[in-house]
Amino acid sequence: MGDLLLRTLAVAFVTCAVTAVPAVPAVAAVTAVPAVAVPAATAAKGVTALPAVRARAAAADDTGEKLFTFRDRGITESSGLAVSPTHPGVYYTHNDSAAEPMFYAVGQDGRTRATFRVRGAEARDWEAMAARADPATGRGVLWFADIGDNLDGAWPDISVYKVMEPPALRDATVTAVRYRFRYADGGRNAEGVMVHPRTGRLYVVTKEFAGSVYAAPKTLRADRVNILRKVAAAPLMATDAAYAPDGSSYVIRTYFSATLYKPSGEIITRVSMPELKQAESIAFTADGRALLVGSEGPASPVYRVPLPEGAFQAGRPADRPTGQPAERPTERPTERPTERPTERPTERPTERPTERPVARESPRERDGDAKKAAGERDVVEQGGLTARDVMILVLAGLLATAVIGFVARRTR
Repeated sequence: MGDLLLRTLAVAFVTCAVTAVPAVPAVAAVTAVPAVAVPAATAAKGVTALPAVRARAAAADDTGEKLFTFRDRGITESSGLAVSPTHPGVYYTHNDSAAEPMFYAVGQDGRTRATFRVRGAEARDWEAMAARADPATGRGVLWFADIGDNLDGAWPDISVYKVMEPPALRDATVTAVRYRFRYADGGRNAEGVMVHPRTGRLYVVTKEFAGSVYAAPKTLRADRVNILRKVAAAPLMATDAAYAPDGSSYVIRTYFSATLYKPSGEIITRVSMPELKQAESIAFTADGRALLVGSEGPASPVYRVPLPEGAFQAGRPADRPTGQPAERPTERPTERPTERPTERPTERPTERPTERPVARESPRERDGDAKKAAGERDVVEQGGLTARDVMILVLAGLLATAVIGFVARRTR
């Protein structure tokens, strides 16, 4: 019954969107469709994208090539994707919610090279992963983000697990360090995580109509909850994010496109995505010149999408950031490669409001800049909600409520 209601809600939401989209102003038309269609994919995974949207996405197929298809039958909901920092030609992925805490090492032919179970972790709703090579040791570090919360605040906190990359590609059990997080401004749903390749600073990207990038403390504590603070705006309904290998830029993707940003949060360019059943994951290639994008579902493909040539010059490290999530290129890693939950903290037990989590700004200045940037890009760049959009959503909610009530009475 619950599944029926969710699917009915999704169909009603999409139906309302179909009738409302033509009234959206031309400036916001590109982003308005994902804003209303995405919740349907989230609430009922059996609902696919609108035909018009799928046709538009299909036109972008010539911008990328299929790299491989996951052959392992155990990979049914590939939700996170990362390139191995130390094993050439190896990619990591994991399943979405209702799965075991485990991940897969996959070769360029799509075959699983090794399966790893994670000790000390639970898989409530794993949505994303990230990988980097520790500059001090050269060893790979993997991060698995249990950050999904479809009820937007139902969980008291979220978790991200840190795992040292296995040196050998053979089935094994690895041990994780768990870090708990809480948003400074209240719980929310998220599906994106990224880690700065040089500093190790962790960021969470929320999946909302007015999404945001949240920064973790520079030094994480395993013996208490770490506070995530908003530092930048994000596109509507972001499904994943990743940092470039050199830290010069980062990318955030939605169900239909991806946006490349400077470390300051300024948009460099938008990148068309190939047609995928349910676009979930994104990562940079090892050389940083292309994006890898994946989808949920059995035997799902991974595509390689080249970045525009101008994107490299625009996001070069010499372009000093003015906002977040920027980091100093020479800053030392924030964590020791063998960090234990009982290690001594390297920061004060409670974070002061004037702490400087980023190079040259305090959190108060940072939040102000982020809000200002979000306002400036509300409709044109971020696809924010206008008064008309709010009215559309209210009408969609009323229609969905009526449909659910009707179905409930008929099924008694």
